[in-house]
Amino acid sequence: MSLIPEAIMEALEPLYGRPRPTPSHDPLAELILTVLSQNTADTNSGRAYVQLMRRYPNWDAVAAAPLDELVATIQSGGLAPQKAPRIQAILRTVAERSPDWDLSFLETVPLEEARAWLRALPGVGPKTAACVLLFSLGRPALPVDTHVERVSKRLGLIPAKATAEQAHDLLEALVDPEDYYRFHMLLIKHGRRICAARRPDCPRCPIIPCPSRLPAL
Repeated sequence: MSLIPEAIMEALEPLYGRPRPTPSHDPLAELILTVLSQNTADTNSGRAYVQLMRRYPNWDAVAAAPLDELVATIQSGGLAPQKAPRIQAILRTVAERSPDWDLSFLETVPLEEARAWLRALPGVGPKTAACVLLFSLGRPALPVDTHVERVSKRLGLIPAKATAEQAHDLLEALVDPEDYYRFHMLLIKHGRRICAARRPDCPRCPIIPCPSRLPAL
C-alpha cells in the first residue's frame, strides 16, 4: 500500500500537534530571515536577524553597509561571509524594482508571477521564494527544505533522485494546496526529531508502512 500525504499528516499530528499558520513578517523581512536561516538552526538565524535590525535603521542602511561590518553583524547566523553579500545583492535588486521596499503587491498578482518575481532576485531559489509566499503572504506555495525533501523521499512520495527543484514541483502537485503549511511543518519536525539524516529512529516513527523503515535493534 502506497502512502498518501493525508495519511502521513494524520499519523504525525498526534506527535507534533496540528500546525496553525501564524504570519508574522512583512514579505521583505521574511525574505531576509529565510536567507539567514539557510544551513543553520532557527535560534541562530533569529539572533542574527535581531542583531541586523538593532544595528541598522532601515533596509537602505543594510544595503549600503560596509560588507565586513555586515558580516560581523550577522555572524551568529552562520555562513556570514556568504550570506552578507547575498543579502546586499537582494536588497539592491529590490530597491531597483520596488523602491519603497514594499513587496505586499505579491499578495495579489498571479501566483506564478509572484514566484517568478522572487526567483529573479539574486540567489533566491524555489525554497526561499516559497517561504515568502507561504509564511508572509499566505499563498499556496510549498517550501521544500532538506528535512521535507529527505522525509518525502524516504516515504516514497517523490523519487530518490529528484532534484530540489523537482521536489517542489512534485510535492506541490501531490499535496492539497490547503495543506501546504501543515505538510511542511509536520515533515520538518519529523525530520528533525525522528527521521534524521543519520541514524533515523525508525522504531519511534508512527508512519506505517514506510519503505525505508529500519528494523528495531
